Amino acid sequence: MSPAGPAGFVAPAYDDRSLTDLVPAVATALGHPLGPPVDGLRLPAATAYVVFLVDGLGSELLRQHRHAAPWLAALLDHAEPPLTVGVPSTTATSLTSLGTALPPGAHGLVGFTSRIPGTDDLLNALAWSKSVDPVEWQPHPTAFTRLAGAGVAVTAVNKREFRGSGLTVAAHRGAEFVGADRVGERIAAVAAATAVRPSLTYMYDGDLDWTGHRFGVASSAWLQQLAMVDAEAEQLRETLPPDVRLVVVADHGMVDSPPESRVDVADHPELRDGLALIGGEARFRHLYARGGAVADVVATWEERLGDRAVVLPRDEAIARGWFGEVSAPVRPRLGDVVVACAGDTAVLDSDAFPYEATLIGLHGSLTPVEMLVPLLVC
Repeated sequence: MSPAGPAGFVAPAYDDRSLTDLVPAVATALGHPLGPPVDGLRLPAATAYVVFLVDGLGSELLRQHRHAAPWLAALLDHAEPPLTVGVPSTTATSLTSLGTALPPGAHGLVGFTSRIPGTDDLLNALAWSKSVDPVEWQPHPTAFTRLAGAGVAVTAVNKREFRGSGLTVAAHRGAEFVGADRVGERIAAVAAATAVRPSLTYMYDGDLDWTGHRFGVASSAWLQQLAMVDAEAEQLRETLPPDVRLVVVADHGMVDSPPESRVDVADHPELRDGLALIGGEARFRHLYARGGAVADVVATWEERLGDRAVVLPRDEAIARGWFGEVSAPVRPRLGDVVVACAGDTAVLDSDAFPYEATLIGLHGSLTPVEMLVPLLVC
């Protein structure tokens, strides 16, 4: 993991030790490899694996707040180095990288919001849009599909509201979906799924991320929720048979952005000059420029933000490997200019995204707090 810019960013470790590599490593451990083994990520052999993804549980956050999660922290003390997520470090991108085993430049979910090519509309990857077919947006067979085709029982345990959602179809099709809204219900469903061998069972919990967005990762509410996640993970381990391997992982970390660290495009109209559309999210903006305006947009945003962000034309961001290899259909979904925030800076657009301005905890950029996630195997 090497710096990817002057802000001390962490580069995504695709094809080595990233979230993209986790399911292929599990497949190899199950004896049903999807391809050559990933040298940077080897897991112990087993006939059943459970992957428990805790939304928002960055490795550095867990280390900093270990007192609130003693069971997970004990695993962290003996764990291998963390994984990186992809760019941007956000839920839709990471969940799709996990489920497809592809980097963002291939699977095409390149942020919370991104331009629908040929339009001036944004796709919200969490809410989705009925006008966008998720299979056309993400046409590649998922790793879950490939593993199921190899004879492994693949199950996704998640809240009922996510059944058939655009993101679920794009990222996790191929897994049998089991709806379970409460912790006890989820654990029971996971335990039942592992009775089939060989198997991979995926379980998701989004409550820590929601709490961090609403109250911040420095809040008492976030620490209490972390303690609940710790108890959930321990209970899950105790419920599973000893020969089932449990992997606890996350999709990103989170940074609290105070009011003095925020730049609102609504207050700086010059930041709209040359732009047709602003997408992405507060820590990682996609800027879609009008014809010929890219250089001017870069100059204007660099002048306003200085060392508070890295502002790059699309081609330079691609050349740095931020998105992995970028396919032709995905390229226009990326901003003509991308803005990756450093420190605790956030770039808001309260006119276009008023709800985002109410959030305290944010993510999406390439800082270690956002990019590094734990890989806890027990």
